[in-house]
Order: sequence, then C-alpha cells, then structure tokens
Amino acid sequence: MTFDYDLFVIGGGSGGVRAGRLAAEGGARVGLAEEFRMGGTCVIRGCVPKKLMVFASSYGPAARQARDYGWEYEGGSFRWERFRPKLQAELARLEGIYRTNLARAGADIFHARATLRDAHTVALSTGETFTARHILVATGGRPFVPETTEGHELAITSNEVFDLETFPERILIVGGGYIACEFACIFNGLGAHVAQWYRGAQILRGFDDEVRGHLAELIRERGVDLHVGLEVERMERREGRIWVKGSDGREDVFDQVLYATGRVPNTAGLGLEEAGVRLGRWGEIVVDDYSQTSVPSIYAVGDVTNRINLTPVAIREAVAFHETVFKGNPTKPDHENVPSAVFTQPEYGAVGLSEEQAREREPIDVYCAAFRPMQRSFIGRPDRVLFKLVVSQATQKVLGCHIVADGAGEMIQLAAVAVKMGATKADFDATVAVHPTMAEEIVLMKTPVRSG
Repeated sequence: MTFDYDLFVIGGGSGGVRAGRLAAEGGARVGLAEEFRMGGTCVIRGCVPKKLMVFASSYGPAARQARDYGWEYEGGSFRWERFRPKLQAELARLEGIYRTNLARAGADIFHARATLRDAHTVALSTGETFTARHILVATGGRPFVPETTEGHELAITSNEVFDLETFPERILIVGGGYIACEFACIFNGLGAHVAQWYRGAQILRGFDDEVRGHLAELIRERGVDLHVGLEVERMERREGRIWVKGSDGREDVFDQVLYATGRVPNTAGLGLEEAGVRLGRWGEIVVDDYSQTSVPSIYAVGDVTNRINLTPVAIREAVAFHETVFKGNPTKPDHENVPSAVFTQPEYGAVGLSEEQAREREPIDVYCAAFRPMQRSFIGRPDRVLFKLVVSQATQKVLGCHIVADGAGEMIQLAAVAVKMGATKADFDATVAVHPTMAEEIVLMKTPVRSG
C-alpha cells in the first residue's frame, strides 16, 4: 500500500517535534499537525514561561535580603506590564526555533487540528486527508477544572495565567500539586497577596512525606496563606472581583482565582477509540513498553500516555520511538530514577524513591539533615534547607535523594547521575565535601536518623 507519509505526528510539542525531526532527518516523509502553537505545553504554557516567572519572582526577596547584608535599598515593585511583553517575545522566539528546525529537516507542518479516521488515515480541520504508514499521537495534557464547583467558569488555569492583562494584587491558588505550589510562590515573590487552598491533608501528594511537611512550613513562613483541608464551595463575580466561599464557611475576595487541580491527557475528540486505540481510566492512551498502542500502526508519547509527565521524558520516549520504528532497533524508554524539580521557593529536587516508597520494598536507612544555611543564618532568617538520602540496608545503594534548598533543581541534576549509576552510601561518604556550601551536607551525613 502506498502512503502519503511514512510518519504523521499529531501534536507539535517537545515529544512530537523531536520524533518528527529525527524521522525526517533520516529520510522519512513526515507530516505534523499542531492546532495551537509549536512548542507544546513546555514552551508555550508550562516549563519555560513558568521558570521565567520564577526568576522574576526571586529578585524582590533577594533585594530585601541584600539590604540585610548592608546594601542600600529604597524599595521597588514588580511591573507586570514590563515583564509580560518580554515573556511573550521569548516564547515567540522559541516557537520559531521549533518550527524552523522541523521544517529544515524536511517535514511538512500543518497548522490545523488533526483527528484519526482509521489506523492509517488522518483528517485535518482544513478539510485535507492524509494517509501514513505510522501515526504518532503526542497531544500532551490540559488543566482539569472540576465543574461541580458553582462559578468554576470564573477561574483561570496555567494555560491563561501567562496572558493576563493586569497583575492580580490578590490571587487564590486552588490545588496542592507542584503547579499550584509553584504559582503560589511565584505570585507571592512578585508581591501579590496569595492564598492557597487545598482539599487534601498535605500539599505535594506523591512526594516524600517529610519533605512535604518541611516545604509547607517554609511556604507559609515566606508569606503564602496556605490552608489544607479546604475547598472552594462557590464563586461569584462581584464588582469586578471574584468572591469566594470556602467549605469551612470563610469568605474572601480576589482579583483572580487560579485552579491548579491536576491535568488530564488531551485525547478528547481525536477519534482514538473509533480507530481502535485503547484508552485508560483517565483518558490516557494505553501503550506498551515501546510506546505502541493497541493499533499496531499508531504510537503515542509524552503526557498523553500519562506515564511520567515531564518534557525530558517525552523527548526520551520520542527518541526511543524513532529507534524502534525507523532504525530497526527496538528501544524501551527508561523511566527509572527520573529526576524532577518543584520550583517553589525554596526549590525541591528529587530523584529515586521517597522514604515511603522505599520502605514498602525493603528495609532501609534514612539519612537526613535540616539546618539554617550560612547565607540565611547570617541575616537572621529562619529558612531551613533539607538534605535526605534513602539507602538500602541490603545493598547500601542510594535509592532516593531529596533536597529542599535554593538551587535544589540544579543540585539534583548532578546527584541524579550518582543515583542512576547505582552509587552506594559509601561512594557518597568517600567524596570530599566542597566547603563552605549547603550541598556538602549530602556527603557528610554519617548516622541514619531512621532504620527499618
């Protein structure tokens, strides 16, 4: 059978673009359809703009700390109207790079919505129809807003937050995951009054319990009005602002309410089930170890599969897909010991198992140190960093590493190399400390604080 394309990719995010570019560079005929903007969640509505806001939010607190160090400082305030155009310009620049690199490789780019007709046919919103030997779905995820809350349509999500016309002086963040916590810290650092409500017992469900409690205390100390066990019951527009009533009866008024209550795979209306592609409980595309769906010619990578929803993972999955399908080298993406960072203030970096996960598997030793770092203790700040290693008693391998500190995202990338290589506690102990640094604590902890 003759096909229009060897590969047709649905979705122009990091995973889809990487797979399409590699296949096209190898001589395959590649088409890619993206209905919004090239770059996907990471470049346009996630990692990149959020990290730029993290940077912006750090300068106000840093300036105040500089005064405590002896610098003359006469106030200052954040100007959203100056920051926002630069942010949009940077995103446009990155989007152009994605588009240029893919086109240069020889792929055809369609700015249209694509849906599946069958195992080898893609229909575009432009009216065009193409056939492909292989189809790759890489449509990512989208924010989930519970529609059971009265007035939920008044809320924004992480999709809209970067496009706000005016800076919210008072903002409510609803949710307790990493996105909610990051935006709570961002707006707090930018000078807004921030309240964060989460219905669960503690923020950052799924992460290490000790770290969750430690970070919640620090977020509160830095000024976020964080409440757990609290839900939004109702919202109304009143005199241009949003009146909110909580499940405990409290009432407050905000300029914006941002829901960060989870994300779901972006699979609705793509014709997947009609084409025979099996979906999971949350709408995710079910794939095997090689990212192949229940339809042999259709594959999926990235957040749409709901495996590990991180941009570098989507890229690794795309590379493995290319190796498997176009180079005849069956390759499974490696999902073990994937490092991650939560860009709160301070940051949280993690790789490997939490203490709770490790304890379910085998007897462990836990090494942990929480202390005031030199930079903060000198000016009387109460901030405490935390370093934690989870170690197998049987093998002495480091099963997990957790860091809460400024720059933890940078530190955990390097620690992840050691954990990925299977380093033991003795390997950490044998490494000479870099003094004076916060990170030296990771090789100085000698006695476990817990065992079993």
